[in-house]
Amino acid sequence: MAKVNIDGKEYETDTLSDAARENLAKLRMSDQRIQQLQQDLMMIQAGRQVFATALKENLPKDA
Repeated sequence: MAKVNIDGKEYETDTLSDAARENLAKLRMSDQRIQQLQQDLMMIQAGRQVFATALKENLPKDA
């Protein structure tokens, strides 16, 4: 029997209504998607820094 903690209270997932289990599943999917997007953002920010550094290196020196 799986348990879930919501606002400091534990619930047995087997005792939740179908609607509550569906919302829990959607919440978990949302959390996973947020985590993936945060990882994607970190990679994009790192790439942006590389491009910014390369741009600075390729700017005219006497400007």
